[in-house]
Amino acid sequence: MLLFEQESLRWGLLGFEAFIGLVLILASKSQPFPLPSRRFGWIVLSVALMLSLGQLAPNPVSVLGHLVILTGLGSFGLLIGIHHLIRTRREVLIAPFSGFLFCVGIGGLMVSTWPDLNTFEQWSGFGALVMLGVGQTWLVFRGLLIGRLPLAWSQAGMVALQRGFVDGEDGAIACFEKGWDAEEEHLNPMAYVALHRLNLFIGDQDKATEWLHALEDVGGEKGVAPEWIEAIHDALARINPEAATALPSLQTSEE
Repeated sequence: MLLFEQESLRWGLLGFEAFIGLVLILASKSQPFPLPSRRFGWIVLSVALMLSLGQLAPNPVSVLGHLVILTGLGSFGLLIGIHHLIRTRREVLIAPFSGFLFCVGIGGLMVSTWPDLNTFEQWSGFGALVMLGVGQTWLVFRGLLIGRLPLAWSQAGMVALQRGFVDGEDGAIACFEKGWDAEEEHLNPMAYVALHRLNLFIGDQDKATEWLHALEDVGGEKGVAPEWIEAIHDALARINPEAATALPSLQTSEE
């Protein structure tokens, strides 16, 4: 019975690892820069697949070994995820999902050694588990629930523009439409002026006028660095010089 329970627990942990990896890979499409979460998702999924193959060996990885691997993956992912979540602000998925891996790994290690601990160590372990729960709740709240990436979407829009992708699901217009935020108003004019120019470029005058009005409502082009506007014009001129003639002159400000 104990052997059966150990095997069931090992497969349960493998399923958990595979689930986290798949979620990261699939959800990465919703990020302005999907590569970090996609790569980490493939790392987690690859580890789960290798461990699954190891289950067929005469001496498969023990439950304790699985928990150590989960803790290691979670620690590595937390370092990367918090860096992106707090500093680069380009990605919000890795940190909370790595937190799940870390919490399960550390929690499982504590539970497995619980009978061997004295009263003080058990209370200390309980306090550590509570702190882990609080930290993971913050990661989920900060990353998955209120994670906003307006700056990253503007950066992704400029990258798409430099690559020549103006329209479409992953084009510059789609990125810049997500590149504004009510709580980061200094970013809004950058997105508005980009959307105005891009819609002029593709010939959608109605949309261009709509974004021009939005730009005027936040103070007009004076709130945007000239270098930003010039970079947009230069990129569009490289894509299609003829269509770029529809853009307003850089030397004149629009009313």
